[in-house]
Amino acid sequence: MSATNFKTENNTYRKLIGNGLTYRIPRFQRDYSWTEEEWEDLWSDTLGTVQDGGEPAHYMGYLVLQSQDDKTFDVIDGQQRLTTLSLIVLAVLKNIQRLVDEGKNPDQNKQRLEQIRNTYVGYLDPVTLITRSKLTLNRNNNQYFQNYLVPLGHLPVRGFRASEHSLRKAFEWYEKRVREHARKHAEEEGIALASLVETMSDRLFFTVISVTDELNAYKVFETLNARGVRLSSTDLLKNYLFSVLHRSDEHETEMRVMEDRWESMVSRLGAESFPDFLRSHWNSRHSFVRQSELFKTIRQKIQNRAAVFELLRGMEEDMDTYLGLTNPEASHWSPALKTHAQHLRMFRVRQPFPLILAAYRALTPDQFAKVLRGCVVIAFRYNVIGNLPTNEQERVYFGAAQKMNQGLATQALQVFEALQEIYLKDESFKAVFSEKTIRTTDTRNNRVVRYILCELEKQVSGQDWDFESDAFNVEHVLPQNPQSNWTQFSDQEVEDMVYRIGNMALLTKGANKDIGNASFAVKRPVLAAAPFVLTQKLASDNEDWTPSRMAGRQKTLAKLASTVWRIDQLS
Repeated sequence: MSATNFKTENNTYRKLIGNGLTYRIPRFQRDYSWTEEEWEDLWSDTLGTVQDGGEPAHYMGYLVLQSQDDKTFDVIDGQQRLTTLSLIVLAVLKNIQRLVDEGKNPDQNKQRLEQIRNTYVGYLDPVTLITRSKLTLNRNNNQYFQNYLVPLGHLPVRGFRASEHSLRKAFEWYEKRVREHARKHAEEEGIALASLVETMSDRLFFTVISVTDELNAYKVFETLNARGVRLSSTDLLKNYLFSVLHRSDEHETEMRVMEDRWESMVSRLGAESFPDFLRSHWNSRHSFVRQSELFKTIRQKIQNRAAVFELLRGMEEDMDTYLGLTNPEASHWSPALKTHAQHLRMFRVRQPFPLILAAYRALTPDQFAKVLRGCVVIAFRYNVIGNLPTNEQERVYFGAAQKMNQGLATQALQVFEALQEIYLKDESFKAVFSEKTIRTTDTRNNRVVRYILCELEKQVSGQDWDFESDAFNVEHVLPQNPQSNWTQFSDQEVEDMVYRIGNMALLTKGANKDIGNASFAVKRPVLAAAPFVLTQKLASDNEDWTPSRMAGRQKTLAKLASTVWRIDQLS
């Protein structure tokens, strides 16, 4: 982003709102949604700046604005905070009006009322009572805000949206808190009220990021999200798509229907997951894009009403499949499909998602099940055991998805042929598996080891153990904290080998607890009595447990693993 398209500075609330600038919340931005929890937090922060000995400044976070002229700004992020601060100012004005009505220093309080209104709210025409407002809310909230809240008149309660009720309730909540604050200064309520606004406006400050267009705003979101500040790039995308419809002068009813459908998708996914879903959806159907280029690409491709509705319909079609992958327990998939999805989630592997979305659309249920299982196998070999770079892995999955979209891959076998580049071949897989270390002190890693051992056990015994079961644990034959009875391992060998897969075995929970850090001679009969064939075999094949014995067992397990996780048997 060039410097001319991007500017950042720290500004107080006074400098933002009290200098003749105006702010608009984009027409299709999310409605007002704060509740009492957020009201309370902001009020506590505000009081912290105005009380005696209070903090000299309070940081309000990022505010992302878009403007072409540096006079009128669209509020891309920060709308809830700006709206609520305006409600606090209006609550102060309501209380000053009360003092005027009660005849308490009416002349001085009228001056305060007019000065604060002109500075922070906007010019109020004395005849029409119409305000040239400094803040304009979105299409669902602005009418209530301008017609009822800004003029400080009667607040009707029936026939309004939930977000409009939230605005009214927030105003009433703050009006009460402001009144209580002012009455602590019974002789000087007007001064206390004016001081509240003046002090908070000087001590509340934002980091203001100003951009010139939506694309630069989206880049800001991506940068801040990478730094852990989660902003709503989802809302920014929504604003763009709806602005395309707005330019087409479509009927308001159609706009509301589309907005309901959009909000339904966001609600099902969660706002933070929506960009990830959208990218998976896009890559499953269109050109390959990185997350940082997604918004730019959509702006280039989606430029008319038909394209907007096609995108919406496609997202709705892919939504259930994506949710099946991210939340399989709540899906309507078969137990086998749920299990495959759970394994991908446990592996923390998402690179195959576009391929899986395409497969669900293009293949028969039987062939789709094979592809999903194949993705688990590839992820296990390439990501879990191989720990190989993932930067180009997505492109291979994308290429296979394109073949399905073009009708060039209608069977699982053809899909697997397109994925050969990221299928770790047997010899390489066995070599890496033979040396693999997985630290089970991490909860996820512990689950992965249990999964591996249960799958290997199933291969040799035919018994299908639930790796999530509480009935057994992973036993480290060489203990994680060995005592003096393990002299066959040097300190360095203990550190290097205790979390090797070959050192781990399944053991029932009670037995695991009983043998603790005992020597191998004590552990061996307990292992031999275990209900797991691989654990029994460890005991019967080894009179002692040494580095070479452990390495030999892991090579045997690696050979066995190459027969469990393979794709040629799936086609």
